Amino acid sequence: MKAIEKPKRTLIGVELVRLLASEGNRIFTVAQARAFCARANLKEEYLWEALYHLRRTGWIVSIRRGLYAISAPVPGLNPAHEFEIAMALVSPAAISHWSALHYHGLTEQGPRKIFVLTTAGTSVPRPSKAKGYEMNYQFIQVKRERFFGTETVWAADARVLMTDPERTLLDGLSRPQFCGDFAEVLHACEARSPRLDLDRIINYALRLDAATAKRLGWVLEAQGVDPSRLEPLLRAPIRSYRTLDPCGPRQGPRNRRWMIQENLPGRVAA
Repeated sequence: MKAIEKPKRTLIGVELVRLLASEGNRIFTVAQARAFCARANLKEEYLWEALYHLRRTGWIVSIRRGLYAISAPVPGLNPAHEFEIAMALVSPAAISHWSALHYHGLTEQGPRKIFVLTTAGTSVPRPSKAKGYEMNYQFIQVKRERFFGTETVWAADARVLMTDPERTLLDGLSRPQFCGDFAEVLHACEARSPRLDLDRIINYALRLDAATAKRLGWVLEAQGVDPSRLEPLLRAPIRSYRTLDPCGPRQGPRNRRWMIQENLPGRVAA
């Protein structure tokens, strides 16, 4: 196909972005772009060159084959938010772990990656970089029955799914490497303590696994929670001791009540 003139493809590209923006489509597929061209009487034969021009000039970025995000400010529309892009990359998806900790105000340390919870078996894309946009995502895959404890929140002017504070804390107790480290998770637990939904977090822990339930019990007891409230966690069956910090050494005193090996710094020599 003979290349169209630069002014022509510029005009078509800008008109395409304007049409997409007018309906709030910060993220769009080739099929959507083709439909917009048809509605605006723009020749489809120019579509691919228009998309190519938009990518080169930084108006859009390719986030997956056949999927694009508007990355430049357009009147009446902000560029696509990184959380919004995560929702488009995989399904189901929820912003989680360190990203959720930061969003909920439970840590002051902002992660360099966007952490995303999704289900096992989901095909996840590799991290990629594009002109004017860096998309670095850490996908944490869980069994479908463990994809719960989410809520819809606003990120800038985009509605996205995110793990709620209680689920986020439990994710930190089971996989602290995705939340900074275990010390950061303990700090987050303390920060949330005055507003913690105790019934919710206990219910969530029992739905996840016994090791997480025992770690939660240990943490809540250390915070002075009424022991009677912790009975469901105590009754969770477990066969062997689990380390308090799952990423730490298997050392330290053993807490028989919670079947937890207290491998925190300062205790491992005990």
